[in-house]
Amino acid sequence: MSIKPLIRSLYESPMTGDEIEAKSFETIDAEAQVSGFSPGQWAVVRRLVHASADFNLVDQIRFSENAIDAGMRALRSGSKIYVDSKMILSGLSLPRLRRVSLDYSPERLMCHVSDPDVVTMSKETGLPRSLHAVRKSAPKLHGAIAVFGNAPVALMELNRMIIEDEVLPALVIGMPVGFVHVVESKLELMSLGVEFIVIEGRRGGSPLAVATVHALCELAVLPA
Repeated sequence: MSIKPLIRSLYESPMTGDEIEAKSFETIDAEAQVSGFSPGQWAVVRRLVHASADFNLVDQIRFSENAIDAGMRALRSGSKIYVDSKMILSGLSLPRLRRVSLDYSPERLMCHVSDPDVVTMSKETGLPRSLHAVRKSAPKLHGAIAVFGNAPVALMELNRMIIEDEVLPALVIGMPVGFVHVVESKLELMSLGVEFIVIEGRRGGSPLAVATVHALCELAVLPA
């Protein structure tokens, strides 16, 4: 065939994965319409744009005043991380976490959505497993990072625990995706006075939640 495969150009001018990522960030910095973000906040936003190739996220992400500092402190101290889905659990990089704190191990990452007792309670109550999963983690959520990329009902249950049970996570990453309870759960979270990073509206998803944690890891290992 006379057609030259596109990959041949990469063979001829090799770029590593790190170089491709750096070039991607350069493109984002050049094309994004950015205003009002601190350097730490922009590092998170840029990582989310990189994960999605969607510049609309620049206008949809919201930070509480001290969210970045709170997230970095929690990671440096090896705080437990609660996640609402197995996808987030699988996506989080333990080596990245351990570069921030050697305390991190699989046992510090909490996800109970598939636990047999959670499945049983869900069947008995007619409520989603995600609600019972976050409720099961309640004793360990104080000072933890709580990450939601899938289940708005789980976020609403955490909101209830913050209001009624005085549970106080170090940071809540509120990025559930969908059409039912999604917008409301995020708005409620942002009204509670806890530290948060939220994508407003129906947008969200586990990959973006993972990207947020990884961005905070990168910030946490930078020199003070």
